Amino acid sequence: MNFNSFMPPQRTLMGPGPSDVSARVLSALARPTIGHLDPAFVGMMDEIKVLLQKAFITKNAFTIALSAPGSAGMEACFVNLVTAEDTVVVCRNGVFGGRMIENVERLGAKCIIVDSPWGRAVEAEKLEAVLKKHPEAKFVAFVHAETSTGALSDAETLCKIAKAYDCLTIVDAVTSLGGVELRVDDWQIDAVYSGSQKCLSCVPGISPVSFSEKAVEVIKNRSTPVPSWFLDQSLVMNYWSGEGKRSYHHTAPVNSLYALHEALLILNNEGLSQSWQRHKTQHEQLALGLEQLGLKFVVPENERLPQLNTVYIPDGVDDAKVRSYLLNEYNLEIGAGLGAFAGKAWRIGLMGYAARSENVALCLVALKSAIAKFST
Repeated sequence: MNFNSFMPPQRTLMGPGPSDVSARVLSALARPTIGHLDPAFVGMMDEIKVLLQKAFITKNAFTIALSAPGSAGMEACFVNLVTAEDTVVVCRNGVFGGRMIENVERLGAKCIIVDSPWGRAVEAEKLEAVLKKHPEAKFVAFVHAETSTGALSDAETLCKIAKAYDCLTIVDAVTSLGGVELRVDDWQIDAVYSGSQKCLSCVPGISPVSFSEKAVEVIKNRSTPVPSWFLDQSLVMNYWSGEGKRSYHHTAPVNSLYALHEALLILNNEGLSQSWQRHKTQHEQLALGLEQLGLKFVVPENERLPQLNTVYIPDGVDDAKVRSYLLNEYNLEIGAGLGAFAGKAWRIGLMGYAARSENVALCLVALKSAIAKFST
């Protein structure tokens, strides 16, 4: 068997992630690899920390980029903060809230579930009712932007409720960072994680995380070891923190961090508010076009994520054939439904660099053609 260099096709990525990556970020990947303890690289790491603080809108000293995808960011938050003696309230309104529950259960902690309907925001009144009944709860965890449904929850209100009951908060911001308003300090988020491949429009495989001073104190004062060596943040702190020489922990993905640095520069230069507005504007264009095609949104307008648009598949339209047609004829990727919406909905992403008018126009033209072709 003969092998050749892999040359991927040029796609327009409008699924739930990864998102389109700009030529500027891709070119950063091709820069010369240097050592992960090289003083020049350490200097760039410090800049990444500052740029991430700006993106999260936080002064948290422990704000870093984990050398692993968003799922590892999630696990890092849980394994470092939660012990088997703790009670954790998890709000579930989609697939990724369910993954939070799995993390808590695997740690042997008590998990109290607050369920809200799929396709809707987390219901704040349900959270408060549960916290009233469970004064022993130490943490509240929820997904800010539920990627499986396209629902955006009111993180500010949920955190306010959690704080009223003296709970630390763990927040999934994988799809929200850079795309919608997120204010870690103002909303009193204690542990938050995201992913490089969504609205930051970087290559997959990096998870920005940030821990408040209270969360860091919990990590430092644990009575038992963190049950994951690689994700033990008390060890990682010594690699990302301190003046001058850093303690070796692992070989960081050097070139991927170049790319993240470039992606964060692009976001910083555009401005957070401007990025939020761009995602909103492009969503409004797409939503108008989708509705003109007769497609109905899963999520009510006031709870909708602009960067992840979930619409019901019309009756008589073949889901798989439409997505295959878009990929093969238009080099356009949209996402299938996940969990309860598998086979029932499409997820159309407008994340980061993909949130552009030309992408919206291509998607609408391609969908119109595909629906007409594969309707029975």
